[in-house]
Formats: sequence, structure tokens, C-alpha cells
Amino acid sequence: MFTQEVINYIDQSVLCWLATSDKDNFPNVSPKEMFTHFEGNKLLIANIASPNSVANILENDNVCVSFIDVFVEKGFKIKGQATIIYKEEAEFVAKSKPLTNIFSDKFPISAIIQITAQSVEPIIAPSYFLYPEITEEQKIKSAMNTYKVK
Repeated sequence: MFTQEVINYIDQSVLCWLATSDKDNFPNVSPKEMFTHFEGNKLLIANIASPNSVANILENDNVCVSFIDVFVEKGFKIKGQATIIYKEEAEFVAKSKPLTNIFSDKFPISAIIQITAQSVEPIIAPSYFLYPEITEEQKIKSAMNTYKVK
């Protein structure tokens, strides 16, 4: 389900935002720093300090994850079902390895949040539609200037 473009955006994104909701559909959004793709249609997120996200997933496994390249102002939104894989479970080591290979093992991963994608949608800044003549290169230059990146 993940195209090469989606995988590239996952790989180059610094953060993703995990949206969950509890059994009463009260929402929670939490940034996640350690995440990666797995097996073509799964997203793995390290649970380092996310008690609200985990509690919500245990009550309601429907989630949404978004990630963007802030310089290009494009990214993706993934909706799907989440499961929690705890350290005690046999698959924990295999599922944590892709995360620690990328990010090191200096952060204590208490569990893995695994999301099986049901849908993937692009996120594109409205300026691409309002000003179609603007190129990605121009967007990057503008964002670097705005964020004072050298």
C-alpha cells in the first residue's frame, strides 16, 4: 500500500503526529519522533512516553498519522488500526529493530505502536492550488528563509 513516494516522505520527515481518540471519541494528538515503515503497509512508532496515546488505542484502535516535509509543504496522512506490542511479546525485538537501526537505542522504548494502514492520502499546502506556478524549489527557498535555515 505504501508507494515509494510515501516511503520517501516517511524517511525524510522529522516528526509525525499520531491522532487517537478515547472510547467517548475525545481526541488526542501527540508528536512522535521515532517512526518508520514496515512490511509495505505498516507504520511502527516507538512508544517512549505516550500514556494517553496508548490508553486511547486500547479503547479505540482507529488512528490517523500525518507527516510532512515542512520545506516542501507536502506529506501524507495515514488512517488505520493500531495495536500495541509490549516488550514482553515475542515480536517486540523484531519490530523495535527497524526503529533502533535508524534512531539508536538510547531512548527507552516501552512498547511499539503498530499501525496497519487502511488508507493513505496526500497532504498538500493550499498554496500549490492557489499559485500553481510556484515550484517546490521556490517553496523550499521561501521556507528556509522564513525559518532562518542556513
